[in-house]
Amino acid sequence: MSKNKSLMFGMGLLAGVVGGIIAGVLYAPKSGEESRRQIKDAACEFYEKNSPAIKEAKKQALENIDLMKYKLERQLRKFNNMIKSKKLLKAKELEEMDDEYTEYN
Repeated sequence: MSKNKSLMFGMGLLAGVVGGIIAGVLYAPKSGEESRRQIKDAACEFYEKNSPAIKEAKKQALENIDLMKYKLERQLRKFNNMIKSKKLLKAKELEEMDDEYTEYN
C-alpha cells in the first residue's frame, strides 16, 4: 500500500513541477513564440532529466492497473459463481417442492 502512496506522491510532485514551469513561462513578459519555445525546451529538458523516473512511474501505474483488473475479474467470477449456485439451490428447492406436491396428489 505504501508503494501506491509513494507512486501517487511522485506523480503529484511531477504534475506540480510541470504545472509550475508552464505557469512561470506563460506569465513571463515575453512574446508567444518565445514562450512556446521556452515551454518546449523546459519540457524536453525535464523529460531528459527524469526519463528513468517517468518510465518507472508509467511501469508501476500499468502494473497497478493490471493488478486491479485481475482483482476485479476475480471478484466478478466469484459473484457470478455465487449467483449460479443460488439459482441451482433455488431450482433444487423448487424441484423438491414439486416432487412433494406430486407425492400428495
